[in-house]
Amino acid sequence: MTPQWENAVRRGDVRDLTEQLALGADVDARDRHGHTALMIAAGDGRQDVVGLLVKHGAALDHTAKYGLSALMIAVVRRHTDVVRTLAEAGASLSLRGTGAPGFAGKTATDLASEIGDAALTEAISKR
Repeated sequence: MTPQWENAVRRGDVRDLTEQLALGADVDARDRHGHTALMIAAGDGRQDVVGLLVKHGAALDHTAKYGLSALMIAVVRRHTDVVRTLAEAGASLSLRGTGAPGFAGKTATDLASEIGDAALTEAISKR
């Protein structure tokens, strides 16, 4: 992942991201931690960036640390609108976290249920 791409994702700069995509930026490039732009945007709650990346074919089910996908990261960070967007786009509900006791063997639905946030659970189930 280039620094320019990562910075635009973190800033939520849709215009810059759109320009970079038009110039051939890799929508699924990973940062030094193995996170894709979609994972970063999902974790930051950047709904507009998530929408843009999904529209441009970002892989929904890549995982990084602890086996977490963009959807799972959005659940853990309680970004309901992002969760809804990713679930509606077809993000896998069967992926399971790994490693850390809080994530091991758990799906996005399991994580939402544990948090006890009805809106998160509903966002996942409205698929």
